[in-house]
This record gives sequence, C-alpha cells and structure tokens, in this order.
Amino acid sequence: MYFWRQILYELYMITEKDRILLESKGISEQQIAEQLACFEHGFPYLKLAAAASTDKGILQPDTDEQTFFINAWEAYTRTDNHIMKFVPASGAASRMFKDLFEFLGAEYDAPRTSFEQTFFSQLNKFAFYHELNTACRNIYRKEIPTLLEERAYKSIVAALLEKEGLNYGALPKGLLLFHSYEDGSRTPLEEHLVEGALYASAKDGKVNVHFTVSPEHRLLFEQLVKEKSGLYAKRYGVKYHVTFSEQKAATDTVAVDLNNQPFHNDNDTLLFRPGGHGALIENLNDLDADIVFIKNIDNVVPDKFKGDTILYKKLIAGMLVSLQQQAFAYLQLLDSGKYTHEQVIDILQFVQKKLFCKNPETKDLEDAELVIYLKKKLNRPMRVCGMVKNVGEPGGGPFLAYNPDGTISLQILESSQIDMNDPEKRSMFESGTHFNPVDLVCAIRNYKGEKFCLTDYIDRSTGFISHKSKNGKELKALELPGLWNGAMSDWSTVFVEVPLSTFNPVNTVNDLLRERHQ
Repeated sequence: MYFWRQILYELYMITEKDRILLESKGISEQQIAEQLACFEHGFPYLKLAAAASTDKGILQPDTDEQTFFINAWEAYTRTDNHIMKFVPASGAASRMFKDLFEFLGAEYDAPRTSFEQTFFSQLNKFAFYHELNTACRNIYRKEIPTLLEERAYKSIVAALLEKEGLNYGALPKGLLLFHSYEDGSRTPLEEHLVEGALYASAKDGKVNVHFTVSPEHRLLFEQLVKEKSGLYAKRYGVKYHVTFSEQKAATDTVAVDLNNQPFHNDNDTLLFRPGGHGALIENLNDLDADIVFIKNIDNVVPDKFKGDTILYKKLIAGMLVSLQQQAFAYLQLLDSGKYTHEQVIDILQFVQKKLFCKNPETKDLEDAELVIYLKKKLNRPMRVCGMVKNVGEPGGGPFLAYNPDGTISLQILESSQIDMNDPEKRSMFESGTHFNPVDLVCAIRNYKGEKFCLTDYIDRSTGFISHKSKNGKELKALELPGLWNGAMSDWSTVFVEVPLSTFNPVNTVNDLLRERHQ
C-alpha cells in the first residue's frame, strides 16, 4: 500500500473527501494510481503477426462439419450442463436518435436531410408507429397523419423522444419496439428470449438469460420480463430464468483533464465514469454457468429471418464443446503422467492447429517443460467467435497477435490498439477481410468442473483513452480492456466465418427500416 500511495502522491495529492468517495465505490488507492499512470504513459500498441482471414485462422466448416457440430450441440443440451445467454443491455438508445435530436434543434422545421426525409416518409413502417400515434393523440389531440399534413414534424419527433411521449431518447435499446408482428410489436429483450428458447434451452426446458442493465432502467426491464416471459414460455414450451446485474461501481474509472490531473465535479469531488463494456467481465465472472452465449442487445431480427442465426449459434456452440471435450481429455491424460512423447506432440499439434496458439520456442523445450506449457494453454477459458465479412462497419476485427509470453494467438482488436503510423500495421487493418459482430460462445469452467476466475485472463495493458466533455469542459476518459478484446486476451480463441445475415445491428433508428428488421 505504501508503494502505491507514494506513486499516487507523485501524480495527485489525494484528499479525505476523495478517500470517502473511493471507499463508497469499492475502489482502492492502488487502482487510482494505476489509472492515473495509464493517462500519463498511455497504452502500448499490440504487435501484430497478420490480419486473420479464411487463409489464416478463420474457419469455414463444410457441410459435413456443420452437421457434426450442430449434432454435438444438440447432444450437449441433453446433458446436465448449465447454459446461459449473456446480453449487455445497459447502453442508452440516445445515439440511435442523434439525427432526430439534431432535427429538433435545427433552425428549419421541415425535413431536409436524406435521413430526415426517409424517417418521415416511412414512419408508418416502424414497429413503434401505433404507440407513437397514441402518444401524439394524447399530447396534441391529433394523430400522426394530421400532424404530417400540418407539417408539424418536430411535434412528432418530440412525442417520440421526450418524456411527455414515448421517451425513447432516454431509454435503453432493449426496451424499444423494434419489430412488428400480427399480434403486436416486440422489443429486443423479447427477441433475445425467443432466441434463447431456440438454441439455448437445457434438457429440462429451462432457458437462462442474463441482462446487464443500468440501475435507473432495471425496474423497467424486470417489469417487461414479468409481462412477456410467460407468453413466450407457453409458445415455445420452455421455462425462463431471467436475471439481471449492473456494472459494478468498483469498475468505474477516474477522468482527468487535458494535463492528466484528476477532473473534479462542481462539488469538488472526483469525476468517475463507467469503465466501458470491458467492466462486464466482472458480471460474466459472477455467473454460474458452463457455456455462455454473448450477443449485443440490438443484433436481433424478426422470426422469419432467425433461421441463419439459430443455425450458426448451434454450429459455433457445437464447435466449442467439441474442442473443450478434446482439451479436457488431453488435460486428464497429462495429469495422469502416463503419456508418450508422441502423445505430447499430438497435444501440441492440437494447441497449434485447433486452438491457433503458436509458440516459436516449443521446439527447444524438453518434454517435461512442454507439458507444463501445454497444461497452461489448455486449462483456460475458451471461446469460439463468429466473424462476418467486412462491410465497413466501425469496430474491431480478427487478428493474429503476439502475447506477452511470446506466443501468437487469435485476438479481436480495435483500431486504437494498432499503430496506424506503421504502414505495415495500417495495411493489415485496412485490408482486413472480416469484422467482429460480437457473436461469441464461451466455456468458463475447467476440466475439474471449477469456475475459472475470468479476471485472471485480462491483458490490462490494452485499455483505451478517449476524449469527452463535462459541462463544456474537455476531459479524458479511461476505458477498461474491452470485454471481447483485452478482457478475454488470454483465452483460447477460435474464429469461424458466419454469414452476414446473422449481423443486423441497429445503430440509427432508420436501420429499423432495413429489410432484415421489417
């Protein structure tokens, strides 16, 4: 503690008010010192070996292999193992409506941009149209067609976004109406419940779904689950067990000014900000499960388009449990001590060719040293990640990267982790053939049935520093290593190509007008 306190004093003189705040959030002085040091020194770029592709690290199972893995998953669901869906759902939908907020504040009153014109011309195609019409009737005593005739466009947008209406500008995506059906409209939360029934149901018919939510919206999520889960349980013949958690206050990070000094609120307290989705590794670590599906809240489609999603979810899950079964068998063999040199070489080939982890130094290791190495690489969390062909979406991509121990393995990287001033690295990033759609299946127990401590596998040197503002003042914010980036850096990782039809994010409200959401 003395060491870290000395570092903290060198960077910033902590006050008694600071200590009280830190204690209330469960954050230590050591953590603050480490965070301030990150602002001072930044984060190192990762050393890349290559962009992953179907020639380097991204698998394309043929028809027979697909059938094998799907059958493997179906067999797994008939065991007593615990399956769960994990859905990060705390993100606010405000960015979805950025263009409409700008329209509300614009000097003109009629739609001018192509985005605005598209929104109003196809307004009746949105799943929330009827609820919005009701809101307009309650607020203005007029329905949407009348308001459109009167060119009262901003009144319609206000009814959609503001508190007096649907309040969509302040709600999370998971609670918005996305898709229309004959019997009503569905939210993303409901679509995830349906997905769970179709690929994550256990042999007893139980479907476990866990949503991470913001504290201010938790009650609304709970009410929606209470209202809707019985309907889908009856329709699909399952029993839902839905749980919630919130991002932990202890994972918040301190903000700094442009001189890297802690940023203070108007009441002279330190400003903390959520640590980004990487903080959710703590929530994932708390779950009691064997296999966990991870998927973003907004990447859902109506039932008529779910076929590919269900197929490939089962496929990548089947690949995961097949690889895990083999890894467990090898670990038990190594534990027994009754193995031959040839078997050790077979295990090394499995680590290199099936788990895509290579170590240039293994050729120099004696069998005893090699066994220690193999045990370490086999006995860790495992994930299989779907990858779609690159269509220019912002975000991370698949790479072969060097690890701190000198090994080369598959990683999902963000552009900020790559030295774009290096022409070779920039070329790797820009020529990448695939994109990370956040389509993961994870195995989080070891071969003895014990839960891994997932926080032991984080590469803490892979965080992000971003520029934000507070009350008109510029600041720098620190994001923890991303959930599927640095937070899972030391996992066994396998990439599989999945069709673009499984990737249907909703970044703007007009994305809901795309065919896959209609």
